[in-house]
Amino acid sequence: MNARPKKSFGQHFLHDGRYIDRIVSAIRPRAEDFVVEIGPGEGALTLPLLAAARRLTAIELDTDLIPGLQARAASAGELHIVHADVLKVDFTAMAHSHGVSRLRIAGNLPYYISSPILFHCVEHAAAIQDMHFMLQKEVVDRMAAEPGSKTYGRLSVMLQLACRVEPLFEVPPEAFRPPPKVDSAVVRLLPLAPEELHDARPEHVYSVVKAAFGQRRKTLSNALAQLLDADAIRRADVDPRARAETLAPADFVRLAKVYGDR
Repeated sequence: MNARPKKSFGQHFLHDGRYIDRIVSAIRPRAEDFVVEIGPGEGALTLPLLAAARRLTAIELDTDLIPGLQARAASAGELHIVHADVLKVDFTAMAHSHGVSRLRIAGNLPYYISSPILFHCVEHAAAIQDMHFMLQKEVVDRMAAEPGSKTYGRLSVMLQLACRVEPLFEVPPEAFRPPPKVDSAVVRLLPLAPEELHDARPEHVYSVVKAAFGQRRKTLSNALAQLLDADAIRRADVDPRARAETLAPADFVRLAKVYGDR
């Protein structure tokens, strides 16, 4: 019996087998992988992932979905369901407690809290091998946007400083029950290797990026006035007359370093 989708959880259950197969093929789970699924719902992705990986941890907030999910997965493999808000799940501790170096994370994310979930996962990127997420297409466009584009912003910079972002394919509304009012897309996130990561203080990067895009139509000298003056911006080899949307992620790192040295 199909579950009734709940608006309060932003539930849209994927049901089209063609797209389920494409997502599983993109992930390519193996028996040695420790896979974590965020928001398994009715198990459309859970069951084929479990069949390939043989063990899977699913994080589900909706208690009404858990009994049905357990019943469907009973003969598919070793399924462990964590009843929790994903924003409160410590992925680093999860990896350590299961004796694995890195997790593989997947999920059809609730669109209304997708950005907080992405930022939460990035905080644990050192314990994550890769991430495959279904998201609103507009969000995926923003994640992968390049400097100078209309969709380039805070989400683009913060994710690209931590991961390689690879949009994979689009998924139409009719692939879900009920159909959302927006197009969706699947994206792959590959956390950067330690030697590829910047060495600025994360809180300084966050402050600079947030201030810069908080008033994105203003020049940096105006948008960052509470953090850095024009001379300080120049010391970062950045033009104070530029706007945030024209800067590469590395430019924000240099600004954050100057901010930290002030």
